[in-house]
Amino acid sequence: MDTAPGYRELAPPAALRDQLYCLWVQVTPSTARPPTVVLPDGCVDLIWQSGVGAFAAGPDTGPAPASLPPGAVLVGARFRPGAGGPAFGVPLSELLDQRVEAADLPGVPARRLRGSLSPAEALRRMARIAAELATDRPADPLVLAAARELSGGQRADVVAGRLGISERQLRRRCQSAAGYGPRTLHRVLRFQRFLALIDRAGAADLAGVAATAGYADQAHLSRESSRLAGLPPAALARARAAQR
Repeated sequence: MDTAPGYRELAPPAALRDQLYCLWVQVTPSTARPPTVVLPDGCVDLIWQSGVGAFAAGPDTGPAPASLPPGAVLVGARFRPGAGGPAFGVPLSELLDQRVEAADLPGVPARRLRGSLSPAEALRRMARIAAELATDRPADPLVLAAARELSGGQRADVVAGRLGISERQLRRRCQSAAGYGPRTLHRVLRFQRFLALIDRAGAADLAGVAATAGYADQAHLSRESSRLAGLPPAALARARAAQR
C-alpha cells in the first residue's frame, strides 16, 4: 500500500461497480495544512481514520470543511447514489450533512475497523466489508436507475414517468436510499458534471460550460456554485486547479 502523502482512488470489483464508486486512500502531509473542502457528489463514504476508527460521511448539501491532523491516514469506500442507505441500514436522510460514528449504524461492523489497525490491513478490511454490505444489503435498483437518469440530465418528473412510479414514491425512495429527494440529487449530479468539465478544460468559457453541464445560463450556474461549493464558478475553478 502506498502511504505517500496524497489522495488515490482504487477501482472496486467489477461485479460491484453499480453500487461502489471506488475505494480510496488519503494520506495527509506531516506538516499542518489548511482544511480541505468536500463538495456534494451524491455519494456517501464509509471511512477509517488511523488512531480513530470508522465513521460514515453522509450526503452533503453544501461545502464541508475537513480538517485532518498531520500524518493522518484515511481509507474509504464510496457508495454510489442510492446504495448507501441500504448498506448502512438507515434512511440516509437521517445522515444529511453529518459525520456519524460507524458504531451507530446498524449495518456496519465497526469493530472490524478499529483505529489501531495498520493502514494496509484497514484497506483490506474496508474492501471486504464494502463488498459484504453491497452484496448482503443491495441497493434499491429503482433508485440506482433514477440516479443514472438524473446524472444524464433528465428531470425528476420525467424520470418518475420512465420508471412507472409517482413523483411522490420516487422522492420517498430516493430520500431513504440516497439522502436527497430526486430534485436535489439532480442538482448535485449536474454540479458534478460542471466540476468534471472545469477540471478538464478550465473555466475560460463559463457560458459554454454552463450550457454543456445543463444549466439554464451562466447566472444559474453561478447561483448553484455559490450554494453547493461556497464559491462562484471562476473562483472554484482556480481553487481546484491550485490543488492539483
